[in-house]
Amino acid sequence: MNECYYDKRMDFFYNKTNTDTVDEWTGPKLIVVLCFGTFFCLFIFISNSLVIAAVVKNKRFHFPFYYLLANLAAADFFAGIAYVFLMFNTGPVSKTLTVNRWFLRQGLLDTSLTASLVNLLVIAVERHMSIMRMKIHSNLTKKRVTFLIISIWAIAIFMGAVPTLGWNCLCDITACSSLAPIYSRSYLVFWSVLNLVVFFIMVVVYIRIYMYVQRKTNVLSSHTSGSISRRRTPVKLMKTVMTLLGAFVVCWTPGLVVLLLDGLNCTYCGIQNVKRWFLLLALLNSVMNPIIYSYKDDEMWGTMKRMICCSSEDKSQDRRSSRVPSTVLCRSTDTSGHYIEDGIIQGTICGKGDLGDKGNS
Repeated sequence: MNECYYDKRMDFFYNKTNTDTVDEWTGPKLIVVLCFGTFFCLFIFISNSLVIAAVVKNKRFHFPFYYLLANLAAADFFAGIAYVFLMFNTGPVSKTLTVNRWFLRQGLLDTSLTASLVNLLVIAVERHMSIMRMKIHSNLTKKRVTFLIISIWAIAIFMGAVPTLGWNCLCDITACSSLAPIYSRSYLVFWSVLNLVVFFIMVVVYIRIYMYVQRKTNVLSSHTSGSISRRRTPVKLMKTVMTLLGAFVVCWTPGLVVLLLDGLNCTYCGIQNVKRWFLLLALLNSVMNPIIYSYKDDEMWGTMKRMICCSSEDKSQDRRSSRVPSTVLCRSTDTSGHYIEDGIIQGTICGKGDLGDKGNS
């Protein structure tokens, strides 16, 4: 029967797996990493809080897609918490950690990754439901969206706790990995392959949806009335989602590949030399997402800017917004109704044409 080492500190496992790079996180290098990490984490907290607040405050964001987008921002906020915890428990401190504290450190990172990944998967389903019906937003009720968000976090927490629940190498030292000294190599292979496969599936699904939307838009453009921007709204919304997915895949794939190589026991791959940089690249994803929201969505940027500036235009803007019919009410019954601008992406108000007509009468 194998001996278990639940009461050992992490220096025991680092020595057993010949992980000798922990001491490199000292001196000027550690200070630089901590400074950049602190700056990025502060930006993550502030920017993603603004995204969530913008969705709550602006009634034109009260649709399933934007609720899920706010949940993605919440996942990035959680990632910031995970990185802060990591910064205070890395370097020489790593060797002094207990097993449970090390599990917590890694579990927070795994949970944040899973929350973002599953959230993007749910957004793909929501977009599919909308686009196949040629609507800008799906008909998901608030109860169903709430259930989906709760399910996302339940799955994320479970996946983050899997090693703690037993899939580890505390009772089989020979199966321990190098990057994660108390994670089994078999778990790293499972974890990395699972995420990479989901990445590939989502990329294929989003590309198919985007091509379908673009094809339908081009076919129906000659039969629809209104401006080009209104007819192109579904395409613009898909571009935003695909940009988010692309950034997520680019930032996380290198780290997952390194974990896969470690799980396959690749001793000559030099993974110890690149692990910290790929971790910072993953951190950069949570920094990029709020920038993508504001750059791709004029209405989102306008709402965030008003909250930052606290300008006197807030009240007047809210009064104007309250007099504007919602997307649901202003949709036309003809074919062009499928592509009517809802004011969310371009900042265009669907009732503007009606007001102009009244002024001309």
